[in-house]
Amino acid sequence: MNKPVTFSLKDKVSEEEWQLRRELAACYRLVAAHGWDDLIFTHISVRIPGDEHHFLINPFGMLFEEITASSLVKIDLHGTPIEETPYMVNPAGFVIHGAIHEARDDAMCVLHTHTADGMAVSMQKDGLLPLTQTACSVHEDIAYHDYEGIVLDQDERERLIPNIGGCNNVILRNHGLMTMGGTVGEAFLRMFFLQKACETQVKSLSMGQEIIPVPDDVSKKVYGQVNGSMNFAGMLNWQAMMRKVERDFPDFDQ
Repeated sequence: MNKPVTFSLKDKVSEEEWQLRRELAACYRLVAAHGWDDLIFTHISVRIPGDEHHFLINPFGMLFEEITASSLVKIDLHGTPIEETPYMVNPAGFVIHGAIHEARDDAMCVLHTHTADGMAVSMQKDGLLPLTQTACSVHEDIAYHDYEGIVLDQDERERLIPNIGGCNNVILRNHGLMTMGGTVGEAFLRMFFLQKACETQVKSLSMGQEIIPVPDDVSKKVYGQVNGSMNFAGMLNWQAMMRKVERDFPDFDQ
C-alpha cells in the first residue's frame, strides 16, 4: 500500500530540487483543497532544471492530500523512475505531460485536472466563452485538442503538440483542463482562473437567461491588462498560497 514516506529527502537532493519538491507538493495540496482532484488520477509535473530532462510527479496510488515533498517521484521523459522509490508511477499518465515538457522549454510545470465544470465546458462545441472578466483573462490563450480516448498511444503526441502550440491553457475535449507555466505558481494560477471561468459559464448557462458575451475587442483588452501584470500578481498570489499551505498542511514538506 502506498503511504507517505516517513523520511525526508531534504538533505539528499540539491537545494533547487528541494524547493521544487516543496512547491509541487504544495500545489497538490492546494488542488485537493479546491476540490479539483479526481481520486488518485491526474497529475501535476515539474521539470528539474538541467540537461538530464528529469521531472517530479506524484506517486500513483496516493491522494493529492497525502503527497509530500519527499514522496514525489523523479522520472525521465518516458515516465520511468530514475532512482529507487517505494512508489509506483503511472507511465500512461505522463504521455501528455512528457510530450509538452519535451516540446516546450517554457513549460516547466504542467497541471491537469478532471473537474466536473472543466469537463462540462470541454464537451461544449464553442468551448470557453468570453462571458466574464475571469474568462477574458484566459480566453486569448486557450488551445483545444480533440478526444482520442485514454491517452495511452505515443503517436497522439504528434497531434497534441501542434494543437497546443504556444498556448498555456488547454481544454482537452470531452476530457478536462490543462495549464502550463514557467513555475509551479504560474501553472496553478492559470488553472485557478481557467477553472473559475468554466464554473461561471456552467452556472450562467444553467439559468435559462439570455447571455451577454463580452465583445471581442474588450475581451482582448482585458487579456492584455491582466497578463501585463501577471508576473507580479502571480508572484504575490503564489507566496500567499504557500503561506496557506504552510498553515493548513504543515506536513507537506516532509
